[in-house]
Amino acid sequence: MKRWWLRLLHYATPQWKSVSLSILLMTFGVILDVLKPWPLKLVVDSILAGKPLPPMAAWLYRLPGGHSPSALLAWLVAATIVLFLCLWTRETVQSYVQAGAGSRMVYHLGADLFHHLQHLSLRFHGRNSIGDLVRRITANTGCVRDLVFAVFIPMFSALLSLLMMFGIMWRLNHSLALLALLAAPMLGLLVRRFGELMEERMYRQLQLEGKLSDLAEQTLSALPIVRAFGRENSLDHRFSDLCRQTGRAYVRTVIAQIQFKIGASAVTAAGTAFLLAIGGLQVMRGSLSLGSLLVFLSYLTSLYAPMETLAYLSAGFAAAGAGARRIFETLDADDRVPEPSHPKILLAPRNQGAHVRLEGVTFGYETGRPVLLNVNLDAQPGQTVALVGATGAGKSTLVSLLPRFFDPWEGRVTIEGTDIRELQLANLREQIGFVLQDPFLLPATVADNIAYACPGADREQIVAAAVAANADEFIWRLPQGFDTVIGQRGATLSAGQRQRLSIARALLKNSPILILDEPTSALDAETETLLLNALERLLEGRTSFMIAHRLSTIHRAHKIVVLDQGRIVEQGTHRDLLRSGGLYSRFAAFQLDESQAAAKSA
Repeated sequence: MKRWWLRLLHYATPQWKSVSLSILLMTFGVILDVLKPWPLKLVVDSILAGKPLPPMAAWLYRLPGGHSPSALLAWLVAATIVLFLCLWTRETVQSYVQAGAGSRMVYHLGADLFHHLQHLSLRFHGRNSIGDLVRRITANTGCVRDLVFAVFIPMFSALLSLLMMFGIMWRLNHSLALLALLAAPMLGLLVRRFGELMEERMYRQLQLEGKLSDLAEQTLSALPIVRAFGRENSLDHRFSDLCRQTGRAYVRTVIAQIQFKIGASAVTAAGTAFLLAIGGLQVMRGSLSLGSLLVFLSYLTSLYAPMETLAYLSAGFAAAGAGARRIFETLDADDRVPEPSHPKILLAPRNQGAHVRLEGVTFGYETGRPVLLNVNLDAQPGQTVALVGATGAGKSTLVSLLPRFFDPWEGRVTIEGTDIRELQLANLREQIGFVLQDPFLLPATVADNIAYACPGADREQIVAAAVAANADEFIWRLPQGFDTVIGQRGATLSAGQRQRLSIARALLKNSPILILDEPTSALDAETETLLLNALERLLEGRTSFMIAHRLSTIHRAHKIVVLDQGRIVEQGTHRDLLRSGGLYSRFAAFQLDESQAAAKSA
């Protein structure tokens, strides 16, 4: 992935004011660092050794008591304290500025990633784990903040500091200043040796952390099943094994960083020792003052500090690169249902339904393995079409083509004569309501769940939808009625109650096309009767596609379509299909035998 850092800097551009202020504060800090050793030099050379102040510091004589060594000492001590306070204030302000700007960059990148994930196809989400994707949004997006405030700005500061320190050291002693630079190529070799290694190990660590998050998310979201099948110990072992792998990956990353830092510290320590020996010899020969040597060594530390910083930045750059690699793997995924270049808007009548056709549709999830084969289906406005067939026959796949969760390989789907690929996606999905086997409910109030597809609905409309769905009678028994907060995925409600809320939601949306996927499969006979009454009101004036196996749910459909291995093998009314003696009649006879056997055993 080339130039990932340029792409990340796009998210820093809106924060240019904060970034600029941070650079100014960093520059101010470098200047203060340059000034920091000078009080010590003046104390050693001008107060302890009795030498006159250098020309650049002669203005100190004009201070009150400036010619008195004790007063001059007091002024230099005070200068040291002022420098410390200025450095502390600068660091505090800079930390505050960077925290605010960094968080805004991270949230901007996270929002873009979240937006992109919402528009990727269900095929992409079927191939990628939720926990890992969540970690990319919540944790790995910090790479943009790290790149700007832990890599680029420190790099600018280190280069500026390096130039200033070298300039001062050059004025103090040419030969020692040149010798000090011998450490630079050695540090460059270390960066070259360890840079890619640290990035690869960090990437491996982040990948394992994503798997860890995914396993935790899967386990906690399926806890009833885990407990029902006694899988706790097995999952404990899996989680512990992943923890050990992640821990080993983290240690390997840290080892590479430590090896790099030890190498960098060894280079600078060797350089300091060498220059101490050379400088000591010059002091002994009288060609360099002791104060100048102390200042030089102080600046040498300040010279090597930015050198080490520049070297260590490769570790930060590698960490940011590993995070960016995971972010852009997702952002660069182009597995989405495309918007038309010139989208059309569909205005289907709300109370009549819409004319829906599938013409020669072939589709599959994997190349060479079609799930639907040359499907032709016509649903007139207001018709209820029941889809029947064995598991894997293609029923759910067929209805998933209507809202363009996927596009067919061949053929087309039309609504009111318009190919749905020519419609604006948002407009298309406004025309379609859903009642699913497992209704998705938020941990929010009952009213918010009913109004999920119509956020602007008022309380009167919400209550009317609940009444029409036969849901009001149990809602009023809840502690706060429509303002009762229900549990995650509706865990505090029964299956029938959740399904009635789903029907109320679909009624409130009032879309001309309706998809019902096994809406009564998990319900007892009494609850099913309540639900069927609500469904009758929901189906009225809508073109509906209903996937179901119970005769009680489908026998009133205007058209029953029987699918077998991705092909439509029969279609007609309940009565016509029973007379034909085909697959549907065998299915009905089998279900009738089942119900009779159940009645006898009861």
